[in-house]
Amino acid sequence: MSSKDLAAARAPVEHGFAHLRNWRMLGQVRTDPRWTTASVRGLLVLTIREVSR
Repeated sequence: MSSKDLAAARAPVEHGFAHLRNWRMLGQVRTDPRWTTASVRGLLVLTIREVSR
């Protein structure tokens, strides 16, 4: 895999994480790992849907 291919594959993921930082809810992450995991998964699904429009 060339570096160009790797960059093309990484770009959507990096954009998704950058977009997740805009969610205020992530600033209120609790210490319960199950709550955090479920919340981040839900936000990631919403972000992917928004980015892919």
